[in-house]
Amino acid sequence: MKKYLVTLMALLAITSLVLLAADIDGTWTAETQGKNGPQTQTLILTSKGGVLTGKLDNGGKGGPADISEGKIEGSNVSFKVVRDFGGKQVSQDWKGTISGGELKLQSTGGRGPVDMTFKKK
Repeated sequence: MKKYLVTLMALLAITSLVLLAADIDGTWTAETQGKNGPQTQTLILTSKGGVLTGKLDNGGKGGPADISEGKIEGSNVSFKVVRDFGGKQVSQDWKGTISGGELKLQSTGGRGPVDMTFKKK
């Protein structure tokens, strides 16, 4: 009986991780205040297991950038974005959590730490 209970708990844990990962798939937007007024940043994310792929479009020059080293572990999310600005590569690390329809992330690198809250479209 104890063996079945442990197996059931393990299956429930795995199922919850899969469901949480599926929750992140889709389009997410955040509005930030820029020099010329509000700007919309868009994340398009796809997960497969614990691997996260997608694109980040900050609405600026250069268009969308691919994310790399993307991971999702439970409610924790992390990825990297590397952009080219006139021959200079700028790398940003993004880390945060997903909860319901909100993806709270902090980026480091570039202009320093920036907190953003993305909402699912």
